[in-house]
Amino acid sequence: MARYVAQVPLRWTDQDSYRHLNHARAVTLLEEARIDLMFTAAAAEGVDTFAAGLLVAGLGVEYRRQIPYRAHDLRVEMTVRDVRAASFTIDYVMRAGPAESDPVAIEAETRMALFDLSGQRPRRLTAEEKAFLLRWAPEASEAVS
Repeated sequence: MARYVAQVPLRWTDQDSYRHLNHARAVTLLEEARIDLMFTAAAAEGVDTFAAGLLVAGLGVEYRRQIPYRAHDLRVEMTVRDVRAASFTIDYVMRAGPAESDPVAIEAETRMALFDLSGQRPRRLTAEEKAFLLRWAPEASEAVS
């Protein structure tokens, strides 16, 4: 399965009074991983149009284990599914450390919508955007609708 992997830094300020990753900061770390995929990696491949308008339409998070503060990155693995004309879903697995062998701490999903910010309306995926997204789909035939 094709997965995009981002390493996100765990910061001292990301912990709560119980000395583990705060739930709101966990969502921020997922956002940082998503930005790496949708803006940095996509632009490196010549697809820079996501930066012109991409909105979170829905968010779901399941916490599997606590992540205590440690001075190392966290591994976030992402796949894409449900690629439609103007939306798609990103699935996340955040591990409790930087390695693939570290235990899963968080599983999440964001439903994303393409949006024309100047026209204030949804827009359709371009062929280039769709091709980029399908690279990260577990099975392209199931992801397209």
